Formats: sequence, C-alpha cells, structure tokens
Amino acid sequence: MAGSVIAVGRRKEVVPVAEEHVSVVVVGAGFAGIGLGVRLREAGIEDFVILERAGELGGTWRANTYPGCACDVPSMLYSYSFAPNAEWSRRYGTQPEILDYLRAVAARFGVAQHIRYDTELRAADWDEGRGYWRIDTSQGVLTADVLVSAIGPFSEARIPELPGIETFTGAQFHSLHWDHDHDLTGERVAVIGTGASAVQFIPEIQPRVGRLTVFQRSAPWIVPRLDWATSSLERSALRRMPMVGKAVRGAYFAAIEGFGLVGFVDKRFRHPYEALGRLQLRRQVRDRRLRGRLTPDYMIGCKRAIFSDAYYPALTQPNVEVVTSRIVAVGPRSLRTDDGVEHEVDTIIWGTGFGVPPQIFDRVHGSDGRSMGELYRERPQSYLGTTVSGFPNFFTTLGPFGAAGNQSAIYMIEAQIRYIVDALNTMRDNGLRRIEVRAEAQEEFLREMEARSRDTVWVTGNCRSYYQTADGSGNAGLYPNWSFEYARRTSRFDEDAYLTSEVR
Repeated sequence: MAGSVIAVGRRKEVVPVAEEHVSVVVVGAGFAGIGLGVRLREAGIEDFVILERAGELGGTWRANTYPGCACDVPSMLYSYSFAPNAEWSRRYGTQPEILDYLRAVAARFGVAQHIRYDTELRAADWDEGRGYWRIDTSQGVLTADVLVSAIGPFSEARIPELPGIETFTGAQFHSLHWDHDHDLTGERVAVIGTGASAVQFIPEIQPRVGRLTVFQRSAPWIVPRLDWATSSLERSALRRMPMVGKAVRGAYFAAIEGFGLVGFVDKRFRHPYEALGRLQLRRQVRDRRLRGRLTPDYMIGCKRAIFSDAYYPALTQPNVEVVTSRIVAVGPRSLRTDDGVEHEVDTIIWGTGFGVPPQIFDRVHGSDGRSMGELYRERPQSYLGTTVSGFPNFFTTLGPFGAAGNQSAIYMIEAQIRYIVDALNTMRDNGLRRIEVRAEAQEEFLREMEARSRDTVWVTGNCRSYYQTADGSGNAGLYPNWSFEYARRTSRFDEDAYLTSEVR
C-alpha cells in the first residue's frame, strides 16, 4: 500500500494514504505560523503543512478589519528580524499594510505553498501506541510526528452574556467581526468595552454616528502614541543603509523593554509613566467631570496600557457620552444600567476583547486524554511557554508564560521559533522519536514564574484583567522577566529537561 515515510525522527514506518502523514503540522497562518514555516525551510524541513481555518493567511491581521485597526508597537519592531521592511508608510503599521507584509514574507520565503486554507482543526489526539498525532480537520484526517499550535491569543471574540440580549432588535457585532455593510451614519451606537480595539475604532466612527454611548467598566491608561507618516527620505535611508534600520529597531526595543521596570522590577518605577498618562488626560480633556470618569483607579501596567492621541478628543465631542454604570438589562432598542437609566441605541458594538485560552486548547488532547484547555483552567502551565508535560511532540507559540507584557510579540515568537526548530533538529540528528518535557522541569519553571509574579503590577495593581487567572490571584501567563532574558533561555533546545526515546 502506498504511504509516506516519517522524516523528523527517522522512524521508517509507512502510514496508509487513508490518513495522510506529514512530519510537522502547524496550526495557524499568522505571524507565528509563517515565521515558523520560514525557519523550517531554512533548516531543511520541507515535510510540513500549515493549517489555516480561514481562506487567507494573516491571523489576527486578517480577521480584524475594524476602522482604525493598527499595531500599537512601532512597525520597525513589529516585524520579523529576518525580513526588515523599509516601506512602512507610518511609524505604526495599519492592518492592511501589516497583512500585505505577511503575504509578501510568505511568498518570498516559499511558505505560501505549505498553507492549507479553509482547514480547521477539529481535534488532535496523541496516539501513544503509534507515537504520533492524529489530527481531525474540516478537510479530512492527518497524522503527524510533531504538532505545533501557532494560534494567537486574540483569535476568538468574547461577548459577555447580558440579560435580555436575545430581545435586542438592532444590529450588533464584535470588533473582531466588523460589519462593514452596516451604515452607522446618524445612528445611536453603543460601544461596550474600552480596550485597545475600542480605543482605535471609537475616534473613527464618532464623527459619523448620531449619538455614541461608550460603556466603560474601568478607565484604560492612555499614553501618547506619537504616530507620523514616514517620509520618502526616511524610507530611502532604510533601503540604502540597513544598519540604520537595525539601530532604529534596537532603540524601539530598548524603549519598550523599559516598561518592564513597571511590571516586574519595582512598581515605584511606574510613577513617570503614570504622570505621562495623567498629563495626556489633563491636556486633552478639560471637563473635570469627564476627566474624573476617565481617570484610571489602578496602577499602570495592571491592564494593557494603550497608545493613542485620538481617543480622548473623540470622547469630548458633544455627541458622545461615557457611562460608567453597569449594564443590567437589554431591551429591543435599549440598554438599562444599574442607576435606572435607559439608554436608547440602534446598534451595539462589542469591544469586549477575546477568549482566553483559545478554543484550540480544548481540542488538543495529550497522552492521558486531557485537553490543554482543562489544564490551563486548572492552572496556566507550560515549560518556557513552548512545551507541556503530558503532550509529547507538541509545541506552542505564545503559550502560558511565553508572552511578554512589555515587548513586541514578534520578538517572543521568534525566540520560540528558534527553540522549536532546534528541538526538531535535535530529534532528527539524534534519531529521537518522542520528546516530552519532564514534569519536574515544568514544575520548577512554574514555581519560578509564580515566585517572580507575586509582586508584579499584573497581580497587585488593583485591577482585574486577562493578565490574571480567573480568580484574580495569579499571573495568567505573562513572562515575569526581561524578554531578552527569555530569548537567552530559549536560544537552544535543552534536551536534559526532556524525556526522550529513540527510533525503534
């Protein structure tokens, strides 16, 4: 019977074509999946596929198309180190431009041909007897030596359940699923939530709507964005002198890394950052009553601080109201708050963030049959944010304690990609069939993470956020140390931390 030969661990086993076999299956064609594809090809690993549930690559930058969608990290840093781009039109890349960049990288490095679109992972189960992953997708069944989750943390919309929401007769949609066919002109619009996405789209829609009611649970910290359009001279210098681009990237890295002083070095370092946020608020909001509503009551960094120069001015316009009372009921065309006020609206836009952990965690089952989602809800756990005990030959990007609260996600992703590829090279070179992080190595890492997290602003900053566990008592998965220290720890695959078995 025809079949395919497994390559990564040199196991000479033929798998029937009824279940197509590949060495490596990567789930997700966003920044992590594309970057991993580039490095796999560079390592000589060509027997891999990238499963993408959508009809196009891009991940969060494909899915989020709301007005004003842009990155909140400077473009020179929010891009691959191996694929610098001198053509950014602005200091902060917009969604269409970032998506175009990803398309170009996938094409340039030959990754696009490995992507299978409209292919959603339904379930992945480790087969201990056969020593591979069985992966059920919307396009059929695959088996693989190695499975990698490259799904980002912002892939699924979170919409809170409000009493009576099923009775609402107007339009409603989440920022992740923006309805571009719906005309907001002259409408009474309610925006629920004031996170990073809402801060970007509110200034865009405010001039068009008739009445905008912003329902705020807690005021975000807003600091100056200082965005500008790049000049032809700047772009020319970056094209002609690559070292200039490296220097600019390094400067941005150092500036953003410095925010770690607030997060995990000493909370007293937060005061200059908070002073900057207060100055922004005082300068842009003259009304004392509104300014009081927009003043955060927690330490900066406890929730994600947001860069914006347009948000506060939009909220001061005469057609905008900021409501801090809690929504208690929804009617056919209204939202009632706990102060008894009925707010009439035509459209609800949910700016309420994303589900954590991603649903894919509930679809991946390890050697004992338990899912990643079950483990995460008990306690966020991993080793270096890349592997999990009980899940052989399985890797993640931006897994628990593999994401940074003070750095570009791309920097962390590239560190994890290096680690994963080095692990696969180790398997290939040493003839290893199976690797799994030792439970004691993972536990030692988690104890370190918990100890380092105890006094961070994420846990003790007097707020509730997705940075915290469900009960609010612990760090939900941010790496509580410098990102360059994380990059050093993941610079090579530490085989001694793993249980391994050779090809039979």
